[in-house]
Amino acid sequence: MARDLSPQEAYAMMENGDAYGVDVRESNEWLVGRAPNVRWNPTSNFNPATLPTDKPLIFICRSGNRSGQVCTTLAPIRTDTYNMVGGMQAWHAAGLPMVSDTGNPRVA
Repeated sequence: MARDLSPQEAYAMMENGDAYGVDVRESNEWLVGRAPNVRWNPTSNFNPATLPTDKPLIFICRSGNRSGQVCTTLAPIRTDTYNMVGGMQAWHAAGLPMVSDTGNPRVA
């Protein structure tokens, strides 16, 4: 069963190299703003086979719903997953760093 993490907890785990972040939002959301150094595996084309297996995974979406669904889907095969509660909306509200392809990171 996936555990919930706050954006601050997720950031600390990813910064320390203790987990990988996996953004499951769609391309239009990914391009305008995301957490730095996360992997992209959109829900519409989700492929569990591409996920790394050497560290826990923190799933991220806009609000925490899609990432929670991914965690539930993976529960039978992965016990090391986390859902970031509040998604990128909460990440942005917490003032955590963001990057984008547009040069002006925001949450779409």
